[in-house]
Amino acid sequence: MNGFKRQFVFTIFILAFSISLFADDFMNWTGNFTAIDLGHLSTRGAVLSVSSSSVILTNGDCEIGADNSSAACLSFNGNQLDTQYKLVFDGDGGSATGGSQVDYTPYNTFLSTRAEITHVLGDDSVTVTLWVQVTSPTDNAPDAGIYSATQTLTVYWNGP
Repeated sequence: MNGFKRQFVFTIFILAFSISLFADDFMNWTGNFTAIDLGHLSTRGAVLSVSSSSVILTNGDCEIGADNSSAACLSFNGNQLDTQYKLVFDGDGGSATGGSQVDYTPYNTFLSTRAEITHVLGDDSVTVTLWVQVTSPTDNAPDAGIYSATQTLTVYWNGP
């Protein structure tokens, strides 16, 4: 009888360890996007677009949302430029972890419906590329200066 009790306790320990080992979900950015420098807008109606990428490590589905406040609009001294964002994934969510491209959308509605990222077993990372596009007004030139914006992307867990 004493041997049976030892075996039973040992088996429970192994099962508990196995459950906690395989039940760990993860989802995190590997780093921040690098700063995006659009260069100079020198003519009315000029359009510039540049991108930066970061990687999300995940073993489950997730979603990405964005900041739609005025902080995401390129501005200087009260002047605002037409600011739009686009999101591209290196996977399609079918054959590799990823999702559908989000086309250029004005800063104040960008990702108002979160972008879905579908996890594919065996592919625990997705490269997310954020594009920003700015257009100089055609009717009047904005004040000269350094325009800046901060776009914050947040990833949300959706589960396995």
